[in-house]
Amino acid sequence: MKKFKLDHQADIIESVLAAHNIEGRVWGGAVTPRFIRFDVTTALGTRVQKVLALREEVAMRLGVPDVRVYRKGDAIRVEVPRPDAALVRFEALFRRLKKLPPLTAVLGVDEEGAPLLLKIDSPDVAHVLVAGATGSGKTMLLKTLVLSLALTNPQHQLMFVLIDPKARGFAPLARLPHLLRPIETDPARAVKVLEGLVVEMERRDRLHFHRPAIILVIDELADLRMVAGRQVETSLIRLTQRGREAGIHVVVATQRPQASILGGMVKANLPVRLVGAVTSPEDAKIATGMAGSGANRLRGRGDFLLVARQEIVRFQAPYMADDAIRRLIQSLKIPIKEPVA
Repeated sequence: MKKFKLDHQADIIESVLAAHNIEGRVWGGAVTPRFIRFDVTTALGTRVQKVLALREEVAMRLGVPDVRVYRKGDAIRVEVPRPDAALVRFEALFRRLKKLPPLTAVLGVDEEGAPLLLKIDSPDVAHVLVAGATGSGKTMLLKTLVLSLALTNPQHQLMFVLIDPKARGFAPLARLPHLLRPIETDPARAVKVLEGLVVEMERRDRLHFHRPAIILVIDELADLRMVAGRQVETSLIRLTQRGREAGIHVVVATQRPQASILGGMVKANLPVRLVGAVTSPEDAKIATGMAGSGANRLRGRGDFLLVARQEIVRFQAPYMADDAIRRLIQSLKIPIKEPVA
């Protein structure tokens, strides 16, 4: 992105503020693969809501479909979509990283262009909710999250249980050597899988045992709940309440994570949320758990918010084609064993 273009956009933002008698200036920012962020400071006494209300006018003056305007710390941030948006390639991102701590997933690149990591077994994480409308990039995020963990953690430290009710999303991971059992696509059998994980959790509790870590990943919980109902919720409540101490972690994805789909107690036990584009401010509030997140103004295709402890970080999830995922798994320097039935 050429500097004169950035300076021109900064001038437009400042001119919109001035037209509404707001004293402010752009003093910094960052260029990311999908958007440009401008950091704005205003004079003492300026009402933040007055600036936030100018979102539509700023977008019109910049000639873009929409912008995201929000407060972070002592600055107001304006995020402008790039017309030349680029993908973040998983292979290139992964090569940038040196040795990662155990059970640390690569989520993508953050607002500063730095790799964003998530340590799954941290007490502040433990279990994760992934939300977003069709086209937001949920399934791709799940696949690269699983792949990044598998590439840096041997089988004796980490195993996966993958449930894919649509029988499409996780297919490229079918030969992953870390699978505890074949990818489950049948809802009735998935219920038995969840019940089996509860039994394993209780066994580990009795023996004070928590290795190898087991990560349960469900691609579309709503589809599973539609067929299997309360049995799914009952098992997930127990796993999200007590699983971390036994080394069992849960990652669930759904389009609209209202309590009727997740279950209120399950939702309360998912402290980290990865939220992609949603269709309305109401859906954004449901997905992030807070008003004004701007999730309804994300661009889709891997444009996500990490929400944890009432803090929000925007990030771009990486992309990897399914064929490339299969080839990478095939080339792993680990013997490919048949998963346990």
